[in-house]
Amino acid sequence: MREIILSTTPSIDLHGYDRESARIAVKDFLTDVLRMGEKTCIIIHGIGYGILQKEVQLYLGKDKRVESYYLSFINPGCTVVKLKTSKSK
Repeated sequence: MREIILSTTPSIDLHGYDRESARIAVKDFLTDVLRMGEKTCIIIHGIGYGILQKEVQLYLGKDKRVESYYLSFINPGCTVVKLKTSKSK
């Protein structure tokens, strides 16, 4: 897998969010990313105890708009998300 961490890639920082707020923020963020016509985005959840990371990845696994996601190997406090385009549905 190629690591994509660019300053122009849309991202959201969830530091300070609780589980429910993070889930809602991620859902809204993905909607906005798709509206912008982007296919890749970054969710910054931090490392800590792994609570937000688990919650984010649980949500991403259920969202039908998500093609794939993986933990960044450069920064394990981030999850890189690939979204489906209208052509890949």
